[in-house]
Amino acid sequence: MSNGACARVRIVAVDQVLEAGLRSAIEPDPHLELVPPDADHDVTVVVADVIDDATLELLRTVRAPDGSAAESVLVAAVLDAPGTLAAIRAGASAFLLRRDAGADRLRIAAHAALNGDCVLPPHLLDAVAKMAGELQSPAPAAPGALALSVREQEVLRRVADGHETADIAADLAYSVRTVTGIMHDITSRLHLRNRAHAVAYALRVGLI
Repeated sequence: MSNGACARVRIVAVDQVLEAGLRSAIEPDPHLELVPPDADHDVTVVVADVIDDATLELLRTVRAPDGSAAESVLVAAVLDAPGTLAAIRAGASAFLLRRDAGADRLRIAAHAALNGDCVLPPHLLDAVAKMAGELQSPAPAAPGALALSVREQEVLRRVADGHETADIAADLAYSVRTVTGIMHDITSRLHLRNRAHAVAYALRVGLI
């Protein structure tokens, strides 16, 4: 869906006051159509004060009408690295602080989620990547990671950890050109758009 198209948005909130505030921000935007919770929709906006167990449960239980996982945007008053990391694992695709959740940014976040992208506030990107690297799990990667070669997994894991191309090349004893080529192949095949998207993908397939 292009950024000019109208996205059907439903709101799921932990309380009615939070829902009303977000609704007032979305309603004037001609590119975002608010729909009831049980109607067909393109993206779900989950709004909360903080990322706690209740918020994570909302994210995990959000489903599209056909029962599949829905594209979701999380709007919260507080976003920190541990909570954001947990929310990515629970299925959130894009993140906004409530104070920044005007119509323009909500539209950008909704369309990013629909396009399979991941949007994080700039101050969180490095912190989330660093924490994800520190919490690497020895558990087997999910089936989605099997489409990647071992070499590609090594590179993507380091990108998601926040390492720059030259550092990855030195760490793996590759040339910078080789690492650049590997990342080009990965991003083209998996439609990864930026470091935030790489973090989200690596988390979801169990690479980190």
